[in-house]
Amino acid sequence: MNQHAKSISFVLNGSKTEMLAQTHENLVELLNRLDLCGARESCGQGLCGCCTVIVDDMAVSGCLYPAAFVDGKIVTTIEHLDHDVTLSPVQQAFIDKGAFQCGFCTSGFVLMAHKLLEQRPMPTDDEIKDYLAGNLCRCAAYPEIINAVKSAARKMART
Repeated sequence: MNQHAKSISFVLNGSKTEMLAQTHENLVELLNRLDLCGARESCGQGLCGCCTVIVDDMAVSGCLYPAAFVDGKIVTTIEHLDHDVTLSPVQQAFIDKGAFQCGFCTSGFVLMAHKLLEQRPMPTDDEIKDYLAGNLCRCAAYPEIINAVKSAARKMART
């Protein structure tokens, strides 16, 4: 085994995964090697939210999270939110409300909105803004993002 790699085993989007993680590698880099490109490294400092990944039911900045640390954990990426080719209510709301422009930040916002709605099924505008404060949209689609989260909350409350 490479002296700069660690054998890890984790559940990725519902499937047991085993691989080598390089000691210098972050979670986004590891996911990219698996052809999962929804989490994107942008700032490299955990400040923009583009690299958001869920690890053991907690949102983390994939650009700062060492890949080897997922050993024994459950990892969920944006690619897993749509089940059986049906978009999640949050994903569909982002499309319906035009809550993106370039799309670079969208996966991070969708994952964070998903986590918010798990914790607060009917959040206020202020709660949405507070929860999503760690995500940046350089295209400034913030009003549409807030509308999308509220729309998803309403849809989820009906089901």
